[in-house]
Amino acid sequence: MGLIDQSGRRLPPYSEEAERGVLGSILIDPVRVIELCSMKSVSADSFYIPAHRLIFEHISDMYQAAQAIDLLTAGESLKTSGKLDVVGGYAFLEGLLDSTPTAAHAEFYLEFVKQKHLLRKIISKATETIDRSFSLTDDESVEELLARVEQDFFELNDTQGVSKENWPETVRNIAGKIIDGISMSDGVPTGYIDLDKQLRGLHNTDMIVLAARPSMGKTSLAMNIAERAAMADKPDGGGKYAVGVFSLEMSQEQLVRRMLFSHARVPAWKDYHSAEDCARLGSSADKLGKAPIVVDDSAGLDIMDLRARARRMKRVYGIDLIVIDYLQLLHDKRRARDGRQQETASISNGIKAMAKELNVPVLILSQLSRAPEQSGRDNKPRLSDLRDSGAIEQDADVVLLLRRPRYYDKSCEDENLAVVDIAKHRNGPTGEVEMNFFGDITRFEDRIKSV
Repeated sequence: MGLIDQSGRRLPPYSEEAERGVLGSILIDPVRVIELCSMKSVSADSFYIPAHRLIFEHISDMYQAAQAIDLLTAGESLKTSGKLDVVGGYAFLEGLLDSTPTAAHAEFYLEFVKQKHLLRKIISKATETIDRSFSLTDDESVEELLARVEQDFFELNDTQGVSKENWPETVRNIAGKIIDGISMSDGVPTGYIDLDKQLRGLHNTDMIVLAARPSMGKTSLAMNIAERAAMADKPDGGGKYAVGVFSLEMSQEQLVRRMLFSHARVPAWKDYHSAEDCARLGSSADKLGKAPIVVDDSAGLDIMDLRARARRMKRVYGIDLIVIDYLQLLHDKRRARDGRQQETASISNGIKAMAKELNVPVLILSQLSRAPEQSGRDNKPRLSDLRDSGAIEQDADVVLLLRRPRYYDKSCEDENLAVVDIAKHRNGPTGEVEMNFFGDITRFEDRIKSV
């Protein structure tokens, strides 16, 4: 039911005993307990009672200044700063020690204080949500409010992890982890040998832009990468890579049908399918059915709505890679009046922020302008051809420009040649990767080089 004050009002959740236990433990064993506070992200704000908050803040300052901490030194320091009487005098400090016979249970007290603090933050966020709901204006949409609320609670949950992972480590330990992690592909694998050699996989927090003119096969390549990633084993033995796909153009059925026929290497346009074709399709359906791929085909998504859906996808399915097809079909209601260029810049910034927030790579498809097709050009796309905004190039960690030479130059003898130009690679080399593209089955394959 919770605590009730004298007027009958409910008090926020807190434990006076646990807060006293933490402070008493600090006075008994300051170095160990203050380090525990740091590792568990317990700060002065974690204490509800003002006197407790003030004492913790003051003792933390003493610790930072490398001062000795015990009952006497803490009392004298508080007295010098004029805060001793505010917290209740020496008698109050002595009472902390009297109520804490040992510092052995400090971790238990800390966890209790942390949980109560989290409950208060949840109540605060919920109260803010109620106030926002009552004061929502006609210029704001309910969907935007819902997205903001979901982000608030997602961030609240994300800050609760124990921060031991961020504790300082020796170079020996760090170097050992680096050596253990060195492999052909450090990130989520694309499944293509030459592409993974260059990119070393798709890395967490990275925004990877795959751009091309229409009919180049960018959706096919993205879905091929999604399929191969979802069928790859994680190096740590943690199963397959889970992939979330946002298909803003094709329906779930269209997209899965395309993936199914591509994987089975059966042309989808055939009027008649042989028994062998059906057997291949059945086998592919079984394999794809076991691959952790989640498809959201909501059309005309706003960037805020997309981020909210991605958070839920991450929370429910543990997504390791997000694929978005494609950027120009996204919207940002907040910037729609500022022109398409500003709106696209906001969308691009939102995608990059989402990659960092969810700690996953985001592969987003984008259209190129008509510039490569203009006379005087060699039909090779450039970074400057990214459509609508230069912010896409700026925000992206990796930009892949896809082209098929035969599409423009019929004299090109190799009709299957496709080129992925790594035009930008923030943390690695750039250069071109040649692949094979088989249009009848919408499938990209590694290009076998003759020895």
